[in-house]
Formats: sequence, C-alpha cells, structure tokens
Amino acid sequence: MTRDPGPTPPSDRIVSLDALRGLALLGILLINIWVFSMPEQTLLNPTLYGDFTGANYWAWAFGHVFAQNKFITLFSALFGAGILLFIESKERKGQPAVRLHYRRTGILIAIGLLHAYLLWYGDILVAYGLSGVVLVAFRNLDARRLAGIGVAFLSFIPILELLAAVTLGGEAIAGQWAPAEAAIQQQVATYQGGWLGQFDHRVPSSFERQTTGFIGASFWQVGGTMLLGMALYRWGVLTGERSTRIYKLLVALGVVGLAITVAGVLYIEANDWSADAALYWRQFIYVGSFPLAGGYLGLVMLYARWRPNGPITRGLAAVGRTAFTNYLLQTVIATSIFYGHGLGLFGSVSRVEQYGIVLVIWAVQVVLSVLWLRYFRFGPVEWIWRTLTYGERQPLRTG
Repeated sequence: MTRDPGPTPPSDRIVSLDALRGLALLGILLINIWVFSMPEQTLLNPTLYGDFTGANYWAWAFGHVFAQNKFITLFSALFGAGILLFIESKERKGQPAVRLHYRRTGILIAIGLLHAYLLWYGDILVAYGLSGVVLVAFRNLDARRLAGIGVAFLSFIPILELLAAVTLGGEAIAGQWAPAEAAIQQQVATYQGGWLGQFDHRVPSSFERQTTGFIGASFWQVGGTMLLGMALYRWGVLTGERSTRIYKLLVALGVVGLAITVAGVLYIEANDWSADAALYWRQFIYVGSFPLAGGYLGLVMLYARWRPNGPITRGLAAVGRTAFTNYLLQTVIATSIFYGHGLGLFGSVSRVEQYGIVLVIWAVQVVLSVLWLRYFRFGPVEWIWRTLTYGERQPLRTG
C-alpha cells in the first residue's frame, strides 16, 4: 500500500484539462458580472434594468450568445470529471477514496455556505458539493451509462418548463419575468448600502437557491452536466487523449450550438420579450449551451495540443490550477467594486463598462496565478481545502 495520501503533484497534472478549467473560470465572469452589478432578475430578463440599446444591447447579446450557460456547463462537467480523478488517484494510493471524497465535499459545502451568506448569493459551490455527495454513487458506471443518466437528468428542466409553457403560459414565471419596480429599486438600494444591510436580500436569496431552487432546478442541470463530465473523462475527451478529428467535430458541433442560441435571440425579439415567449426562449439557451460548450472544449484541446507550452496555454492552465481561489477572488473584487461596503457602483455601471471591468479582473487573475505558481504548489484556498481534506498540513512552497 502506498502511504502518500497527498494531492496530485503539479508534474502529474494534465495541462489541457487545467487550461480548459481556466477558460471556464474566466468565462463565467462574463455572466456573473451581470449579477454582481445589477439586480438578480436581469439574469432572466435583461430588459428589466439599465440601458438596453445600442452598444449596451450588443454587449448583452455577446455575453448571452457566447457565454451564458456555456462556461458554467464546462465548469460543471470538469467538476464531475474531478470526482473521478480524485477517487481514482486515492484508490491507486490505497487510501479510503470515498471517505476522503465525502470529507472533501463537506469542506467545499462549508466554504460555499460562507461564500453565499457572507459575500454573494450567486454561489455555485454549495450546489456542486450537494450534487457531488449524490453523484459519487455513480462512479463505477461506464461512460455510456453515465452519459445516458446525465441526459435524463438534463431533460428534467426543459420538459417541466415546456409543460408549464403549454398549460400556464407566461403566468408560470410572471413574478420572475416582471417583478415590481419597487422590488428592483429596493435591491439596488440594498447593495449600494452597507454589508450588514445586504443580508436582507443575500440570506433569503441564498436560501432559496440552496433549497427549492436546488431541488427543482440546479441539481438536475448541475448534476446532469457533472455526469456528462464523468462520461467525457472516461472516454478520454477531457484529458486530451482523443484524436484531432474528434476535437474538430466538437468545434463543428459548437457552430450548431451557436446557431441555436442566436435563433433564441431572434425568437424573443420577435415576440417583444413577452413572458409567454420567455419559457420557450429559455429552451434555446439551455439546449444551445451544451454543443457550444463542446465547441469550446474542442478548441482548447486543439490549441493545447498545438501550443502546449505557449503563453496562452500556460496562462489558462495557471488560472485552472488555482480555480477555487480565483472563483472566490472574483467575488471579492467584484463585490468590492459594486457593493456599498466598497465603491458602491451597484446599478450604475452600463453593460459595456461591465465588460471593461471583466477585462481588468481577468488580467489581474492571470498575472497573479502565473506568479503565484512560480513559488507555490497550489492556490491558497486549494491549499486550505487539501490540508483539511487530508487532515495534515500540505507542503505549499515549490521545491
């Protein structure tokens, strides 16, 4: 039995997988910035708040078409693959893999709860952790069964929403699609105010996402995508082991996803952004995100194969290796810019300006990640996570 219980050393990491994780982490900010800087309802209905004409419309359209639901799909798939990577690594070392997985996942949930209730209600870590507790039971299935169950999970939301669209129409989401103006303005005032006052919105919103929102929606989407990620890992797609032809096919599939998403924009525009059309429009977003995310996967794998040591590959891989830290860092930076305990710019930054802030945060994260990994093996949060998981202090410095 090997008695090295520690994490995977940097020399054994899969660069293309880290680069893909880095791209997903950076891409997520293109959408999260909407929720950091504006009322949360704008994620569903962008016409509710802020200028939605000219350059600001096109800024939204760019994010919606190329990023909304695409990068979180990649990130979720990679998290699913990470479960199998972790389990297999511990089993090879003769360690209690499943027990360590549950401990690791429990720590993730705890950090996610702190993130959600103290900083930002849009946290995804709790959903990942809760899903991971359940999905580890599928770890011994082959790729085809994992994919099949994943597709079944993913079918739950569109079937439910299409039934609602047919039976109830826009009334099914009327409260979300067109909330009272007073509620929107109250949310703006809350986040332009101090940290303590923000609890009035952050706590109930976090609780709803982690309870009814998780059971009724995010578990099926996140869990289904994680299962697909497990299947893609088993097939060698996420680890860069498949042929160039496979990755080119994924890129071609991405074009299909792009077309579906654009068709969705044309559809909702043609229906004047009505609540009746919105339930159907959501299916364009949902269905189109998977092939387009696959296209991004193919592009990253092809590029990493072409330039494995290039600056873009290394920069993305550095962000990917410190993804946990960088995810939380995005929240710290963004809430410091937009919330009242920082610069207080919530509700006052246009969509074009939001993307200027995204570019600055990206630059900071890439540079910091590359510099940090010159001296340290893991990101600081990754180090804490691993130390708590293994119950002993992990070496941090390189060399």
